[in-house]
Amino acid sequence: MSQELLTRRRAFTELQALAEQQKPLVDLFSDDPRRAEKMTVAAGSLTLDFSKQRVTPEVLKTLEKLALEVDLPGRIAALFAGEKVNLSEDRAALHTALRAPSGKRPAGLEAVDEQLERMAALVEKVQSGVWRGFSGKRITDVVNLGVGGSDLGPLMVTQALREYTRPEATHLKVHFASTIDGSQLFDLLAHLNPETTLFTISSKSFTTIDTLSNADTVRAWLGGYCPDSELLHRCHFVGVSASAEKMTAWGLPEANQLYFWDWVGGRFSLWATIGLPIALALGMPVFRELLAGAHELDEHFRSAPPLENLPMLLALLGVWNVNCLDIRAHAILPYDGRLKYFPSYLEQLEMESNGKSVTREGVPLDYATCPVLWGEIGANAQHAFYQLLHQGTQAVASDFIIAASRYESMKDSAHYESLMTQHELNIANCLAQSRVLALGNAAVDPTDNPFRHYPGNQPSSSLVVDSLNARSLGALIALYEHKVYAQACLWGINPFDQWGVELGKQVAKELLPYLNNVGARSASDNRAGDCAPTMDSSTLNLSKLIQGGSNQ
Repeated sequence: MSQELLTRRRAFTELQALAEQQKPLVDLFSDDPRRAEKMTVAAGSLTLDFSKQRVTPEVLKTLEKLALEVDLPGRIAALFAGEKVNLSEDRAALHTALRAPSGKRPAGLEAVDEQLERMAALVEKVQSGVWRGFSGKRITDVVNLGVGGSDLGPLMVTQALREYTRPEATHLKVHFASTIDGSQLFDLLAHLNPETTLFTISSKSFTTIDTLSNADTVRAWLGGYCPDSELLHRCHFVGVSASAEKMTAWGLPEANQLYFWDWVGGRFSLWATIGLPIALALGMPVFRELLAGAHELDEHFRSAPPLENLPMLLALLGVWNVNCLDIRAHAILPYDGRLKYFPSYLEQLEMESNGKSVTREGVPLDYATCPVLWGEIGANAQHAFYQLLHQGTQAVASDFIIAASRYESMKDSAHYESLMTQHELNIANCLAQSRVLALGNAAVDPTDNPFRHYPGNQPSSSLVVDSLNARSLGALIALYEHKVYAQACLWGINPFDQWGVELGKQVAKELLPYLNNVGARSASDNRAGDCAPTMDSSTLNLSKLIQGGSNQ
């Protein structure tokens, strides 16, 4: 069935007309004292207050009409049923099956349980000290070598849930290295003991040059201490990939291989064996709780009607902001240091998924899709880019994320009262910033003091988590995953491919021979370079410039 463009839909035309009639937020709140109560929706441990979005009840009804016109409920059912929703790659997107109980998965996915059990067994060996390095010493450090979805998800979760580390995992230190320039890796190798360090190589294709170049560097480093290649691979490397053949070709024995499948997109893969660093760092029970929390949100997404459905609401509000109000920037502002890497995680999840300019059938779009996402821990961001949000020249939508409860496990601590004072101050800042962004300070006449005038009317949503733990974090991540899918359905695009990242990698490979060659050229050689004849003059000139500098 051909996908109708968003701008051709009847409900969207109605939304455009409503956008021209909108009132500022300060008036919307004045008109209805119960506005916040009416525009608050909960699902499990998550509560969404979207009253500071520039919507009216009529706008919401029309957004609901749009959701039904696009058949969002049917599209959601197709996702969970394992239909081929990834059209350009002709496959399903079954990441939700990874966190579902065995009896609730589509038929034929028994291997999910098998790999979870393999992962659990490997984690137990490492944490218990059964797994030993080449000299017989137990493993004390694990380094995850991955990039993109093989890095951002596990890194974000281990940072967020560190306080819930199980006793069996406390002696392990888990590190992450992703950059292709080796800077993270070299910093780590300077302090790690080769006898007690295990490296996980996480790559869906097991061809990712960033990850494999780091893995080759590590193998050379370890080889300086253990000349027995077979022993080195058996004791110090674990592979996580969809390609068993390539892991074997690299030298990994079958017992050191964990698998996942081509229907698991990289940015949706932390629920699979890519989550190995999470289980190693925090314990397998914590990982299973993460899965359970995500599954609970999955069930909500499948069953709740559009205006009571948190992911659908976020998706619809996003389309309203981007396509009706022309707001092309979106800030993610968690007021919780544990969510330090959550904005980075969402940057990849949303922009790699929905940064598309053609429909699922390849038809060019005549409207905007994914906004530019960025963010930071809110309390830090207040002293960085909030100036632009409050008094800049462009509209920005924001998500404020806050945990209602904190430090429950420290009630007997002598520092509990001071910790709670800080928590209350943090909450006060979160609520104050969202209020000022929305309502400004109308009492100040901009003609009297333009420097202290806050215009307000910047839309935001406030997402309150009862308490940040493995289950609620799983739900929070799944919430944004499903928001991305729902928005993709509304925009008529495919969120599960990422062809846009491929060409740069290809050109980089084509440039390598020239970079290797140019250092040997004479300084007076001004030829364009016969080993890269299709390159533009700027790229070739920069290559020569950089190589010339490196040879001085």
